[in-house]
Amino acid sequence: MKSNYKRIGNYINLVEERNKELQYLPLIGLSITKQFIPSIANTIGTDMSTYRTIYKNQFAYSAVTSRNGDKLTIALFKDLDKGLISQAYTPFEITDTNKLLPDYLMMWFSRPEFDRYARFKSHGSARELFSWDDLCDSIIPVPHPDKQKEIVKEYNTIVNRIALNNQLIKKLEETAQAIYKEWFVEFEFPDEEGKPYKSNGGEMVESELGEIPKGWELKRLSELSFIKHGFAFKGENFVDNETELILISPDNFKITGGFNFDKNKFYKGNYPKSYVLSEDDLITNMTDLSKDGDTLGNTALIPNIEFKTLLHNQRVGKIELDNTSHNYFIYFRTNQKDYKHYILGTATGTTVKHTSPNRIGDFKFVLPDSEVLLSFNQLIKPIVKLIGLNPSTEHKLKEIKDLLLSRIATIEN
Repeated sequence: MKSNYKRIGNYINLVEERNKELQYLPLIGLSITKQFIPSIANTIGTDMSTYRTIYKNQFAYSAVTSRNGDKLTIALFKDLDKGLISQAYTPFEITDTNKLLPDYLMMWFSRPEFDRYARFKSHGSARELFSWDDLCDSIIPVPHPDKQKEIVKEYNTIVNRIALNNQLIKKLEETAQAIYKEWFVEFEFPDEEGKPYKSNGGEMVESELGEIPKGWELKRLSELSFIKHGFAFKGENFVDNETELILISPDNFKITGGFNFDKNKFYKGNYPKSYVLSEDDLITNMTDLSKDGDTLGNTALIPNIEFKTLLHNQRVGKIELDNTSHNYFIYFRTNQKDYKHYILGTATGTTVKHTSPNRIGDFKFVLPDSEVLLSFNQLIKPIVKLIGLNPSTEHKLKEIKDLLLSRIATIEN
């Protein structure tokens, strides 16, 4: 063991304070993403005096590691000065923050290697626990506090950049949705004089879906596209280690739309070239297998992923449009609430819900005329491209973050 490795128990103490005075404080919980989150527990009739009090820069953790995604639920309390946590969590604090910084210790707890260590050391029959003694017996490199500050500063720079990047993407997505709503829900797209169409006397006609601009048509999705099933890649070629090949599966769809590249399935072996996904391909989730919520029917545009090859896996449909100029419009159209309700309302299955190409193809909607679609594409394409850069940017930032976390183990005084 290197000379600067120290036992964590030398630096931490349990915190035993209870809410005996029944203070009205925010009730918070912990997530496996190592963050404190607002608690949704029903506390009506609960004796709140038994809840634990936690202060800023203190920690809390749950000893249970079984059925927890192989992660230790542990977090540093930063957002508030004071709060309440359940008795199920163990709060603790650093005894001397001049020797060990809370943020530096939290970086150590954030390492995947620490999760694996905690899982390995866990024991029990009905459920496996990483005990307080196990936590105290863990070791950590403890360089000079100035070095700790330098490491934390580098790490926070990357973490803040990731947060800023996500905020930017959220604003871009909100802007794109606002443009779609203005043009195709309120029918206020620019007319020939550049004025909002409907409010400036644009001619409207009746249809079975209500009033629509003259020249627009009612269409079923099947009239404009073919829904292609994904390929049944061999399970024996699925691998845990990261490779250049990602199988796009239901887990890659976010509840709010777009991609989640934190839950990739990796593949190693031969694959049919006709099932490689390209930039701007429109895909849809046909089976709800997500543990995070209902993503059935969610659609996504394939971004420009330079660092990986994306494979079209089974349970994911590819909406192959006859006219590629419809791509962006159909993507935003299938991200509206009425489409989601339609897919859920026609889904089959009890435990696991499914949809099919026929059900997707039967969806009826209003198709704008070609001139409006062309103008919409010209306006929306730069925004979509910027949003599409996010996975690559986020991937590179997370690589740097993971590198900084891994380097802690080699830090010398």
